[in-house]
Amino acid sequence: MEDNVKSAVREFAKSINSGGKVAADMTSLIDLTSQLPLSGFNQWERLIRSEFAVALRESAPPKWKVWSRPSELLTWLDLISWDGYRRERALRALVGAAPNTFFFSLAVRRLNDWVPQVREAAREKLPELAEATDPVYVVEALCVALASWNSWGRIEEIDKDVLLQIICKEKIAASLRNKLISSTTGPMSSLLSQLGRTPILDEYIEEIAALAVQPSVRAKAYRSLFEGRIAWIEGRTWKWTDIRYCEGRLVPVLAEKKVTVQTPLFELLKNSSVDRSPIVRRVSAEILIRELPSLSAVARGFAEQFASDKSPSVSERGQFALKRLEEAENSNASKK
Repeated sequence: MEDNVKSAVREFAKSINSGGKVAADMTSLIDLTSQLPLSGFNQWERLIRSEFAVALRESAPPKWKVWSRPSELLTWLDLISWDGYRRERALRALVGAAPNTFFFSLAVRRLNDWVPQVREAAREKLPELAEATDPVYVVEALCVALASWNSWGRIEEIDKDVLLQIICKEKIAASLRNKLISSTTGPMSSLLSQLGRTPILDEYIEEIAALAVQPSVRAKAYRSLFEGRIAWIEGRTWKWTDIRYCEGRLVPVLAEKKVTVQTPLFELLKNSSVDRSPIVRRVSAEILIRELPSLSAVARGFAEQFASDKSPSVSERGQFALKRLEEAENSNASKK
């Protein structure tokens, strides 16, 4: 795949310097980048940037052939040029839809560019590109960005707001909700947390808790319903553990938003306690222990159900709940 990508990039660069039409020559490059795993995006971006720069130099006509030099042509690959001025001009020159997820991701990643003017251009251009691009490509790129933007050192709140505004577009929001429910792989629980900062999930948390394929997503959704809030990692900050020896570590900075819960606690416990995954049932058992005083008569039934669960982590919590109930009953009996 790496050799194929290099070959496609070189052919593309050659067509630019030959003065031919670029659109037809991008086909193989688009096909190949559509197959690239987004998990290795940094590696592919570095490879393509380096190969494209070398190929442009090698295929450029001699300086003395002034008449054969093509006029400047800005392409999607110029978004990752070594030249910040060129990256900015390329962003502002882009018109129409991104050809696939990879190229839209190139534009999104300019929000973390080391040149402020490039970030400004990305803020201005991304909403227009997102509107014109296939929502499937936009959603895939946004999922990758949301999973990693806490590690982006240069992105600012104003840049994040641009992505959040795109997320709130109805067709994008609907695709993201569907992805949360139907995806069998990927960091969907982390995506659920990040999307929680927007209003697009406010009316759908219960649906996600009931229907999501991934157990971790259902568990996260149920916890948000139980706690009446959804939390996400806003970033990371340095915390000294021993300043005398200059020792410390990065700790997450959490933020949260309230979730309006319409379903009664009993119904949430009833549904989550019979979930097919022990991850979800464990969350349910934890909430039972916390809410024992308010559940009164129905608490013992749930506690006995959890205590007999096949999962050790769930049964331990059920047994603990039974022990707490017995202690409370003995305490009440001694007071009479």
